[in-house]
Amino acid sequence: MHRFALKRGRLWCEGVPVEEVARRVGTPAYLYSHGTILDHYRKLQTAFRPVKALICFAVKANGNLAVLRLLARAGAGFDIVSQGELERALRAGADPKKIVYASVGKTEEEIRKAVQAGILFFNVESAQELRQIQEVCRKLKKRQRVSLRLNPEVDPHTHSFIATGQAASKFGMDFSTVSTLLRRRGEFPNLLFAGLHIHIGSQILEAAPFEAAVRKALRMISLARKEGAPIDTLNIGGGLGIVYHQEAPQTAAEFARRILPLLKGRSLQIILEPGRFIVGNSGILLTRVLVLKESGRKKFAIVDAGMNDLIRPSLYGAYHEIVPASQNGMLRKKARYDVVGPVCESGDFFAKGRLLPSLAAGDLLAILGAGAYGFTMSSNYNARPRAAEVLVRGNRWHLIRRRETFADLVRGERIPSFLK
Repeated sequence: MHRFALKRGRLWCEGVPVEEVARRVGTPAYLYSHGTILDHYRKLQTAFRPVKALICFAVKANGNLAVLRLLARAGAGFDIVSQGELERALRAGADPKKIVYASVGKTEEEIRKAVQAGILFFNVESAQELRQIQEVCRKLKKRQRVSLRLNPEVDPHTHSFIATGQAASKFGMDFSTVSTLLRRRGEFPNLLFAGLHIHIGSQILEAAPFEAAVRKALRMISLARKEGAPIDTLNIGGGLGIVYHQEAPQTAAEFARRILPLLKGRSLQIILEPGRFIVGNSGILLTRVLVLKESGRKKFAIVDAGMNDLIRPSLYGAYHEIVPASQNGMLRKKARYDVVGPVCESGDFFAKGRLLPSLAAGDLLAILGAGAYGFTMSSNYNARPRAAEVLVRGNRWHLIRRRETFADLVRGERIPSFLK
C-alpha cells in the first residue's frame, strides 16, 4: 500500500527516517515516497494492459513538478483543469498528446494555449464551450479532438462535495444534450468528435457505480456510431478510493476485473484519470507539537501545521491517521487529544478525540494519507507561508519545494502612491 513503516520505534519513508528530514527542512513539511507513487501507477497500468489504457494522472491531486516528472518518465499522461496545470505538465516534460483538459469553465486564452500546445482532447462540458473551442480553432486554423462529458446520473456513494456524476451536479451534460450535439457535429468543422468522457466522483470504494456509468456511456457510444460519429475513445475518469482509516477499497486488479469485460470487442482507446489512487498514500504531512492544553476534560495538542496546510479534515470531515514519528524508545500511556492547528478558526483541526500515545511539546507527528489534495489545496490564510515539499527515493531525500518566505507572501503587492 505504501512505503512508510515504523522500525525500532521510528517512522521511516523508504530508507530515510522522517525525523532526519524534519530536522533539516523544518515543519510543517510534506514528504512523498517515490517508490509508492510508481507502485500505484504501475498497478493501474498493469491492470488495464489488456486494453492498452492511457493513464492520465490528475494534476489537481498533486502538482509538484518533481512528482509530475517522475510520472511523465514512467509513461503517464495528464488530466488538467487549468492553464496553470497545463504549464506545470509541460514544464515537467509531459507529452502534449497525452494531455486531456477538463474543467467546466475554460477561458478563450486557456483554450488557445491548449490548442497551440497540441493536447490530445478537451473534455467538453457544454454547447457553449464547444462553440468557444470551434471559434479559437477557426482563428488558429487548427483541428482539435474533443470528448463530450456525459453526466451518467449515477450515485457514487461518496462525500457530496466530491460527487460529480449525479443529475444535480454542475459537471457534464445529460443524454439528450450529448445526443443533440453529436447529431449537430457538422456545425463545428474544426472539431473532431472522437471521444466520450465520464467522471462520477472521487474516493469511490466500490465498482458498481463505475460499472453503471460505463454501461450508460457505452450505450451512448453505440447510438453515436450508428449516426456516423467517429468516436474511438472512452475516458472513464478517475475516482478510485484509498485507505485513510478502515476503508476497504477495491484494488486496481479488482477494479479492472469488473470493468474490462464491458470493454471487450468495442475497439475503443480507454483513458483513466486517477489522482488520489496514485499519490494519496504516497505522502505525509510532518508537524510538531507546539503546546499541550487542557480545557475541562478535553486535551488539545496544538501543532505547527494548520488548516491552510491540509484542509481536508475541515472541508470534508476527512479522517487522516496520525502517528508519532518516534516513540523515543519507550512505550507511552495513551490519551485522547484534539489535534489542532494555530489558525484562528474553530474548523482548524486534524483530529478530534483521537487516541494517541501521551504527547509532549516538541514531538514530531506524521499525518498520513496526505499525498493527494494536500499541498495543492493549501493556502496562505492567516498570512502563513506554505510548507516545504520533500521527495524520498531509496535512502536519499530531495527538497522539491522550498518553504515559502514572508517575502513570498507580499510578492506582487503594491501600495499605491496616494497611500505613501
